[in-house]
Amino acid sequence: MTFDKFKENVNVKKEVGWLIPGLEVKRWFALIFLGSVMIVLGFMVLANVRPIYMTLELIRKAALILPSNFLAAVFILVGGIIFFKGWQKTTLSIMDMDSTEGNSSVLEKLYRRRKLNKGAKIVAVGGGTGLSMLLRGIKKYTNNITAIVTVGDDGGSSGRLREEMGILPPGDIRNCIAALGDDEGVITELFQYRFKTGEGLEGHSFGNLFLTALCSITGNMVRAVKESSKVLNIRGVVLPATLDDMKLAAEFEDGRVIHGESNIPEAGGKIKTLFTVPAHCKALPEALTAIKEADLIILGPGSLYTSVIPNLLVSEIAEAIVQAKAKKIYVCNIMTQPGETTDYSVASHVNALIKHAGSKKIVDAVLVNNSLPDNISEGYAKTGSIPVKLDMENIAPIGIEVVSQKLIQENKDGLVRHSSNRVARAVYYWYRKSIKR
Repeated sequence: MTFDKFKENVNVKKEVGWLIPGLEVKRWFALIFLGSVMIVLGFMVLANVRPIYMTLELIRKAALILPSNFLAAVFILVGGIIFFKGWQKTTLSIMDMDSTEGNSSVLEKLYRRRKLNKGAKIVAVGGGTGLSMLLRGIKKYTNNITAIVTVGDDGGSSGRLREEMGILPPGDIRNCIAALGDDEGVITELFQYRFKTGEGLEGHSFGNLFLTALCSITGNMVRAVKESSKVLNIRGVVLPATLDDMKLAAEFEDGRVIHGESNIPEAGGKIKTLFTVPAHCKALPEALTAIKEADLIILGPGSLYTSVIPNLLVSEIAEAIVQAKAKKIYVCNIMTQPGETTDYSVASHVNALIKHAGSKKIVDAVLVNNSLPDNISEGYAKTGSIPVKLDMENIAPIGIEVVSQKLIQENKDGLVRHSSNRVARAVYYWYRKSIKR
């Protein structure tokens, strides 16, 4: 439950908000109070003022047996230690709230840090705009997020930097870092800013250039991402699936083999299988550890063959997900993508994941959208994009659960887009329900 949701449900005044469980402040206030009481009692004994016998019998007897000065010193010393310990912990709890967390009140910052730090360990696997959309929503439920991002991109700014600088494509990584930023304000806007003019700069985003520079300084993309994450104070960790120079290739049903992530959707035809060059890329160890320790693993949404499946082509990643004890759910796309998933149903998407992962255990459930706008844009029909059909007759033999929810974001143009809040809420509620079974 988010802080805003808590306030809506409980409907309490701001001052009472300090009583919210999990802030780790009330316990230190209690220590301050206890220390203060003991200091007062010490001075009472020193002044030969006996406490009420019925409630403090032990203190009364001690005061009669032990010298007053000694007893007073003990009370004052113990009370002082407790008081300052409580004061220290309270101060540290409040000072721990970073000033970069926006204009939120101290109470809200405390709630986020303490409550969300105890949230489920979630691993989100994918790439493109789909993964960053998901992260914007899921960060409201936990701070323990690891985004594992594909590095097969070879188009646009990322492709140019990859070719010219010999680095991993930074575009999808940049989007995920920005999505997990605690305060999506000016710094995040700067990170996402794309130059519209300038020789050599046109088409590049500031974040891509920033990551490229940091990669040169730190020596690798993982360290560059960690340093960038500090700048944006992100809630979670962003990791590339591999540090190898992984490139995508697809074999089509007509026998053609197309190389390059950006070329695959343009080739036309039906994809038979996707593979990488080199064939065996080594997974990032931190990614494998995150998968092993995860409570929930989310695949998608995003382009099936160029954003989601590429992560599973790193065999260690696929094997780790299959063997993980975590709950696993795939967020299916709402519309088909011409050139990749033409005429694909929900079952077609799931079967493609299973085929490339080599196991049905890659997912436990699939999340599908059950609502479309009345004024759906005519542009979809012109490009051959249609809603992904839920074919239960083909899903049932696979043996996975189907979760059907309204996932779209309302808009007046009839565009079909996932709502980050609705997707995250549906995924998290499914997870909470599934662990209770």
